[in-house]
Amino acid sequence: MELFTERLILRDFKADDWPAVLAYQTDPLYLRYYPWTGRTPQEVKEFVQMFLDQQADTPRLKFQLAVTLQSNQALIGNCGVRMDTVAARQGSIGYELAPVHWGLGYATEAAQTMLAYGFTELGLHRIWAATVPENRGSRRVLEKLGMQLEGRLCEVEYYKGRWWDTLIYAILEDVWRNRQTSGSLRS
Repeated sequence: MELFTERLILRDFKADDWPAVLAYQTDPLYLRYYPWTGRTPQEVKEFVQMFLDQQADTPRLKFQLAVTLQSNQALIGNCGVRMDTVAARQGSIGYELAPVHWGLGYATEAAQTMLAYGFTELGLHRIWAATVPENRGSRRVLEKLGMQLEGRLCEVEYYKGRWWDTLIYAILEDVWRNRQTSGSLRS
């Protein structure tokens, strides 16, 4: 599976993608909002294998794709939409990028593509996302996508010696379609 944007190719993972994932998942900036304090090659190989296994599922419910640059095919992260069941007609979206590529609009570009895929190809009614309040960059991406803050789960996760809140954002298909028609995507 491949999806193209102006600057990116979102494609299914390959087994040999793990070194590029390891490179960004060991960056201290990347690790800041994750429970992990570090990542080993074996952990990242298993992470990539999880995506490979999901590609073979029938029906396929999880579409987590490698984000690569069109200019040089370098893998810079991943982005996807995931469903628990086909019948639920809702899914979650998630993304991560190498910190060196933060602030350049790639996350928004990739996530816009996955929202479109979720609503048009998968027939979803609602897509939601979760982030920690401290991750201002991720919150900004979700807001640019037109997702609305639905709630805050207080101290729902414990890692790195503290409790973390989680913010839940979501967008409905009709809201997304209206934004497409009105051209109201913010940059």
